[in-house]
Amino acid sequence: QVQLVESGGGLVQAGGSLRLSCTASKSIFSINRMGWYRQAPGKQRELVAAIFGGGQTNYADSVKGRFTISRDNAKNMVYLQMNGLKPEDTAVYSCAADWEGRYWGQGTQVTVSS
Repeated sequence: QVQLVESGGGLVQAGGSLRLSCTASKSIFSINRMGWYRQAPGKQRELVAAIFGGGQTNYADSVKGRFTISRDNAKNMVYLQMNGLKPEDTAVYSCAADWEGRYWGQGTQVTVSS
């Protein structure tokens, strides 16, 4: 089992930046895929960004060039640097780990004001 705890959400003005962190309860060295997802009110949850063990990344088209996902295996952490935030980025952001199933954190709220 893996417990995930997100932090770093908050309220920011459009154009601003936030850095989300996800701390895992076990070593993420053996977890091949870690991802950030988001769910806005009334919408389905969507993949924002994912990172694999070899460092490969993929991003939703809506965040390419603005968001960067990274991982620190030594600290068991995954990050999401979000720049150029837009009101449409407002959502609950959750961290997920794919390891013998998918594990989720509780989520952190990101609100972008116009």
